Amino acid sequence: MTAGTPRPVIDTSRPHPARIYDYLLGGKDNYPVDQAVAERLPVEARNGAAANRAFMRRVIAWTAADGIRQFLDVGTGIPTEPNLHQIAQDVDPACRVVYVDNDPIVLRHAEALLVSSPEGRTDYVQADVLDPDAILERACGTLDFDRPIALSLIALLHFVPDGRDPYGIVRRLLEPLVPGSCLILSHLSLDRLTAEQDRTDEYRAAGIDLRPRTHAEILRFFDGLDLVEPGLVPCWYKDTPQPADAGLPGADSGYAGVGRVR
Repeated sequence: MTAGTPRPVIDTSRPHPARIYDYLLGGKDNYPVDQAVAERLPVEARNGAAANRAFMRRVIAWTAADGIRQFLDVGTGIPTEPNLHQIAQDVDPACRVVYVDNDPIVLRHAEALLVSSPEGRTDYVQADVLDPDAILERACGTLDFDRPIALSLIALLHFVPDGRDPYGIVRRLLEPLVPGSCLILSHLSLDRLTAEQDRTDEYRAAGIDLRPRTHAEILRFFDGLDLVEPGLVPCWYKDTPQPADAGLPGADSGYAGVGRVR
């Protein structure tokens, strides 16, 4: 953060999904209220978080190797090594990344997110996915929208209720992206979980709006895009051996996919 920037105010009296996720991943940027919710979740939640993070590492490496050099990561979350820009810039140091999040604790860690390779560039935007116009406006300062961009919405949209028009938000974020760009998405689903494994009520009881969606509902986010093989699947992987986490209980508690902009 620059000199004179107010320190972010972090509410430690209410659990936050980013900090719960951090705890599930074994991180230390969480508080007792977050830990209390996480401890009530089954082992499938921990495995699902780890599998989702592994998906991020695989898909960003593949996308960068496939030729995309710009990334717009909305719902960044608390930094966890390796961060998205580290993976992309390991493929090509000239990659540019804009991180977006509305959580004050992520702002506190913004300096870690902004350590780019000399050839590339990273930026952090404090904004909410519910305001896609603000995200696009501020991302223009770092990203060239005349060139392909990978829009990353990883483990984010299940926190956007139907009443806030999640499909419209995704369409708006995709609208300025040129052909060759792509949507990277993962989303919680209850399709493969038993009633005993469904603990979404733990989030709701903590005041966190959580909206798991079915495969068909998640597939709608890719309307108008060309799905990359193997399509919308649990534990997405491409051009690599099947990941070891695919067999863990709860690793298939969501779907992930990549869609290309025509």
